[in-house]
Amino acid sequence: MNPQTFVRLSIGSLGLRFPADTLKSRRGAVHAYSKCSCEIRLGGLPIQTASVPLISSPESNPDPNSNLVVFYLEESDIKAMILRGCLRTPRAHLEIVIYMGKQGSYCGVTSRKQQIGSLSLEIELERGLEKPVLLHNGWISIGQNKNEVEKGGPELHLKAKLDPDPRYVFKFEDETTLSPQIVQLRGTIKQPIFSCKFVHDRRSSPLDTNGGYWTSSNADTQPAQKRERKGWKVTIHDLSGSAVAAAFMATPFVPSMGYDRVARSNPGAWLIVRPNPVSYSESWHPWGRLEAWRETGPRDTICLRLHILPEGQEAGILVSDVAISTDKGGEFYIDMDRQMPTGVPVAHSHCGSVGEDYSASLGPMIGGFVMNCKVQGEGKCSKPLVHLAMRHVTCVEDAAIFMALAAAVDLSIKACRPFGRKSKKGFCHSFLT
Repeated sequence: MNPQTFVRLSIGSLGLRFPADTLKSRRGAVHAYSKCSCEIRLGGLPIQTASVPLISSPESNPDPNSNLVVFYLEESDIKAMILRGCLRTPRAHLEIVIYMGKQGSYCGVTSRKQQIGSLSLEIELERGLEKPVLLHNGWISIGQNKNEVEKGGPELHLKAKLDPDPRYVFKFEDETTLSPQIVQLRGTIKQPIFSCKFVHDRRSSPLDTNGGYWTSSNADTQPAQKRERKGWKVTIHDLSGSAVAAAFMATPFVPSMGYDRVARSNPGAWLIVRPNPVSYSESWHPWGRLEAWRETGPRDTICLRLHILPEGQEAGILVSDVAISTDKGGEFYIDMDRQMPTGVPVAHSHCGSVGEDYSASLGPMIGGFVMNCKVQGEGKCSKPLVHLAMRHVTCVEDAAIFMALAAAVDLSIKACRPFGRKSKKGFCHSFLT
């Protein structure tokens, strides 16, 4: 398998400081400037925001691991930014605008955030394709005019770094329920890697009641005549036809009392498994547990929560907690740079491991990007697209477990559909009702 080129641009260690005389001359300045934030822009990518703490001591520097903002760029993004810029220099521009206060309204009075400075850094993104590159680490003036810079105006501390972050990219060739082939994408080349077999067995799986990994902590107490969705299974096979990973519906998806939907109080759950490495018989070894439920509101969402199950431990470790729009679909991800769920022992280093209690069979969950899976919303033809960090893949079987996870994510959108809603014509099979 050949990876695709990706670059990780990280901006962190943010902090703001002023000359001591400036703070002393302004009443309430310390309090006001302690609520600063910034917008970080790179090309046409979505704007990201971060808080910027006030550093009151001239000798102090911000926490090097705080306020991290990350942009991920593939090779086509880098080329587009270079062409969009000035032809005289193959560089992109990273822009950071610092604001004081927050924009909003309170008791009918509108407040606006006030810009206090900005900076623009030229970045040669191509330098990060081969090796890590430290672009800046230290203080830099953000004065809004020349006089303010010369007189010692506000300064911003930041650490900007480029890192190669190659990924494998996979795509399901059809809807998960149609048992599609899974191909690896490399430019315009599609290479078959796995096949996906979906089975809907109305009978209860042996995994449903066997052991603490897959029993619901909130057992359903509704009458038996209530509808439920259970017995869905997805098995991932390699090119030889061997089963190398699977996802079983471990806890049925049932409507909660008084509702026609799967609620947070009693989520449905999948058990993500891989072949038992120490067993000569055909058996499965638990890898993770994915819970899913539906949240209602102005925009309904499917909430997904993944726990990794370290060998020999009853409790899992939360590594992802994501909401996906039921209408537009969205992205499920495991990325310690984008979120740090409560209870997850995350190492600060980009290449550090998450916790020491992961067994060798599970593999270390390395800080930073791990995987993402893009799926469509309800009523749409969903063909999951999966990105997987190369450093997590030592063999084909390592990638297979994430394909099983991606299939479970996609099927959770269907499993969480309201029970009182009829299927759209030509969309869902009869077992989804």
